[in-house]
Amino acid sequence: MGEPLIGGPVHRQRLRHLVVETSERLSAHASTIILAVIAAVLSWTIAGGLINDHYPFFAPIAAVIALNASGGERGARALQLLAGVFIGILCGEAAVFFTAFDTMAMAVAMSLAMMVAVAVGAERIVIGQAASSAILTTIFVTGSNPGPGRLVDALIGAGVALLFSQLLFPARLVALLRRIEEDALNEMARMLDAVGHSLEQDGDDANEQMVNRLGDLSRPMAELSRARESSMSTVRLSTLRWGDTEPVMDEDEIIERLILLGESCLFLARTTTSMGDEERRELAPIVCDMAAVLAILADDLSSRQAREQAVEQALTAARGYGAASPDDDPVTQATHLAVEMVASDIMVFAGIRFEDVEDVLQGEMEDPTIPSPQGEPWLPWLSWRPHWRLRWGRPGRSFKRR
Repeated sequence: MGEPLIGGPVHRQRLRHLVVETSERLSAHASTIILAVIAAVLSWTIAGGLINDHYPFFAPIAAVIALNASGGERGARALQLLAGVFIGILCGEAAVFFTAFDTMAMAVAMSLAMMVAVAVGAERIVIGQAASSAILTTIFVTGSNPGPGRLVDALIGAGVALLFSQLLFPARLVALLRRIEEDALNEMARMLDAVGHSLEQDGDDANEQMVNRLGDLSRPMAELSRARESSMSTVRLSTLRWGDTEPVMDEDEIIERLILLGESCLFLARTTTSMGDEERRELAPIVCDMAAVLAILADDLSSRQAREQAVEQALTAARGYGAASPDDDPVTQATHLAVEMVASDIMVFAGIRFEDVEDVLQGEMEDPTIPSPQGEPWLPWLSWRPHWRLRWGRPGRSFKRR
């Protein structure tokens, strides 16, 4: 009888956590879903009005496919996926023309579409889209809806999707990068928190759990690297290039700092695995404090107060652990260095100038300047000024803002 009472609060906590996660996922993708629905209905309406006596199912399909791409790569990804749609339609029409309207036509169309997509070096998602479009073409064959009509439907859907994604509602690239940064900071905080609690335990099992936990940071770190690589190509290939790209460039620099912070956290976690039990217990609260600092940063990346609080707590933790002694063994010295590296990278991420970090860490600078974070522009032409208005009489600007 006692077991349900013990497990009840745990189950309720898990249920609340699941509800919160589900709500956050729905909130993050709500705008994409709404835009996709509106674009699909509009595409269906336009295509149905231009071509009579047919079902323009490829128009809404193309619109949804184009808008389903990630916001930062929506334009390029949309064109790739639409290439798969066109390959599938053409191969499906060819298969229907040379074979009967049966299973054989579908098999030939799908095989041909996938081979063509592979031959042109398309990605796997494009290959799958080409195959699915070929299947739909062979299944929904009617004499009143020939191949050109299907291509027109797909073009209408693509045009509506690109109108929505590139002109009316372009990707909020800064907001997308901030979400990736938040995920990375939360994962770093979870990792250091787990490491800190493992340091309070003795034995090989604690070390094994700690080493296994280090691998969890690989996914958000990879996301940061991909975001940094794709941000500039996104600006170059989308309508964001019409506005001032300085906020994106600033965020790209912040991601670089965050990658360095992640490497410092890994270094700190790795050095603790070789420490003795007494040293591990001494270091445990310091690592947990650093985890709490990262959680503060992740909670609100747009808050200057949060960054000031994070810097203050990071300095308190680092100074509390102290500096390494010349008599310490190499592992202890490396651990002291790792704590200083994490604190220094937190300060740099918060906006303190790199050349001031050492003075702040040593206490020679009591009140470091922490700039206010950039806001998240909603639309490039509302918050950012177009380039053509800036070229007269404006000196060259630096992309690094301190």
